[in-house]
Amino acid sequence: HVAASGRPGPVLIDLPKDILMKEAPYQKEVIRASATARYQPATEPDPAAISAAVDMMIRAERPVIYGGGGLINSGPRASELLTDLVHMTGWPTTLTLMGLGALSAADKHFLGMLGMHGTYEANLAMHGCDLMLNLGARFDDRVTGLISGFSPNSTKIHCDIDPSSVNKNVAVDLAVIGDATKILEALIAEMKKRKFKPHKTSLDKWWSQIEVWRKRDCLRFNQTGSIIKPQHAIKRLCEMTAERDVYVTTEVGQHQMWAAQYFDFHLPNRWMTSGGLGTMGYGLPAALGVQVAHPGATVIDIAGEASFMMNMQELSTLSQYNLPVKMFIINNEWMGMVRQWQELIHGGRYSESYSASLPDFRKLADTFNMTGLVAQSSDDLDSVITQMLDTPGPVIADIRVAKEENCFPMIPSGAAHNDMLLGPEDQAEKPVSEEGMVLV
Repeated sequence: HVAASGRPGPVLIDLPKDILMKEAPYQKEVIRASATARYQPATEPDPAAISAAVDMMIRAERPVIYGGGGLINSGPRASELLTDLVHMTGWPTTLTLMGLGALSAADKHFLGMLGMHGTYEANLAMHGCDLMLNLGARFDDRVTGLISGFSPNSTKIHCDIDPSSVNKNVAVDLAVIGDATKILEALIAEMKKRKFKPHKTSLDKWWSQIEVWRKRDCLRFNQTGSIIKPQHAIKRLCEMTAERDVYVTTEVGQHQMWAAQYFDFHLPNRWMTSGGLGTMGYGLPAALGVQVAHPGATVIDIAGEASFMMNMQELSTLSQYNLPVKMFIINNEWMGMVRQWQELIHGGRYSESYSASLPDFRKLADTFNMTGLVAQSSDDLDSVITQMLDTPGPVIADIRVAKEENCFPMIPSGAAHNDMLLGPEDQAEKPVSEEGMVLV
């Protein structure tokens, strides 16, 4: 009950050895309901809070909907209702790393992911909005950047099932406590009751400004020559799996951010990644679990070579059960995000971020009786992806990418949303503060 209710989380059941060693008679009994747990999160929102939220929404001229992992945890109905709300209001919408898929990436109202490696338009819309409707997000520091500069002129509505998350990182004007699905149902019902209509003139003006930001095309990259850009590799993987039933897991690092930026998710629970803890090694065991749960689906672990090695002993389990997981390793021979920070934030003083003794991943696959593939150049990429997807069993695809490519856009540590680095040309112009260096 505690693990699965409210804000889901781990529960430790500790059985001491002396108890486990005792003998006891086995009695087959009818399963009984457990005693009422002390943890009883409120799921139904307060009607007064819903009414107050709609009052604020009616007055909004530059609104933003900001959705997080709480939408995913609430269940697929929450994503359906979010889509209804977005289309009912016409409001621009952004999602956190953990919320991707709650609104289709193809929806014209979707601004992309926000935060440290979010899109230019999402971050500037968050900075310039006059109303922020937060649905199931916790104002993580990778989203907010500099707290004092975070969305400084907005009225903030925070909808969350966990009261302890409210006013924890960012002070808000209104809290609505409850399950995301229940909150969205209540909001939409109240809006329909009041015949809600957005301020068309103001909203059109707001969208015109957002379209100006969109035209910066902040995710553009230049794939020329034979060296594979990591962005290109993930974009092609997305395009070549568009007609498949796909689930994606990731490890942690640059490849994780590129996957969030360039792989389009149209449904909830198709994207499994480690957010707050940022656990390297998460992707492979997560992919095993997803494949067992969805045996007919295409399950892909988009990995970095360093993160992949954190838990590569799971290849034994993968081989034992012959699970057809596809491991797509973005191999730049660095701990890429660490190297990027050392380059941009610490003056190029590199320490323990270079992978000097990597295995041959194709030979590693052979030792576990699975298929190993290598893409050495852009000319190889599509054929390797095709072969990987068409192979019935597990596959390791070693994608050799540009070694020192950085992940942009980027909000430097200690900076606000309106002070982003869009590419290498910004690096010299916007040096990171001493305070920012400490925050990394």
